[in-house]
Amino acid sequence: MKRFIIASIVLFTVFSNFYSFDWPQEQIVESDSFYSYFGQLRGDTISNSLIFGEASNIKACKEGFLTLLITEQNDDSDFFPSTLGNVALISHDDNLMTIYANIDSESITEEIYNLKEVKTGEFLGKAGNSGWQQGKSSLEFQVIDTKKNIVINPRLLMPRIGKELPLSITEVKIQNVKNGRFYNIPETTSIPSGTYKVFRKRQNIATPFQTAVSLNGTIVDSISFDLLKETEGFICAIGKKNYTKEQIYPNGNLQLMGEVSIPPGKNLLKLTVVDILNKNYSQSYTVSVW
Repeated sequence: MKRFIIASIVLFTVFSNFYSFDWPQEQIVESDSFYSYFGQLRGDTISNSLIFGEASNIKACKEGFLTLLITEQNDDSDFFPSTLGNVALISHDDNLMTIYANIDSESITEEIYNLKEVKTGEFLGKAGNSGWQQGKSSLEFQVIDTKKNIVINPRLLMPRIGKELPLSITEVKIQNVKNGRFYNIPETTSIPSGTYKVFRKRQNIATPFQTAVSLNGTIVDSISFDLLKETEGFICAIGKKNYTKEQIYPNGNLQLMGEVSIPPGKNLLKLTVVDILNKNYSQSYTVSVW
């Protein structure tokens, strides 16, 4: 487990040291109080946004250049998803871009339209209902590394205040990749050897920072929910391969933790979920395989 934990710490340290963002809105939010979190199931996709809980004034989280302002009035193309509503895009150093979506139309002043260089804390408008957020008048915030073409969990770069949502590993199921059959763990006493997908019960709100599957003391797969990338038009979580929404969330009840090939004999299967503070939650199971 040490390599997995160290990798998490290194990634956290890199972002913390080099990319320090201010809050992208005036209202400060407790860590367990966001409306929707990065990496969780959101409709028919893996969420690549952080959605705040309440309406507030939106402000630039870091100095940069306002490269694009898309509004309902001037967006007549398919360049940007209409689900985000009115959007401000700010380019920063180190190839980062921040996206501020769901801006109220009436709050976008002439001064905002004329902005070029943006200072930290610069007013960008008020949160509204221009995007598709089930009636929520709140900021939808994204961070993109334009060089690596990945979407970054904004919470890696933002101040964190208050407690994290607790994670859990319950109702574990494994699915035989070859025939699609599910087995409940630990209720099932014996299974055939083969490659299996390992699932836990999906939590409605809390989302792991990372998951890991270990077999007999060795990590065989770990999935990152801190960075997402687009592959062939699909948003994917990164593990030993790129996992699509259909693979991560095959239905509303399950979340993929990883894949493992289990040989004959008695095997120790260890499952771990990690939160953004690198706190680990683990469960171990003995699996007999024929």
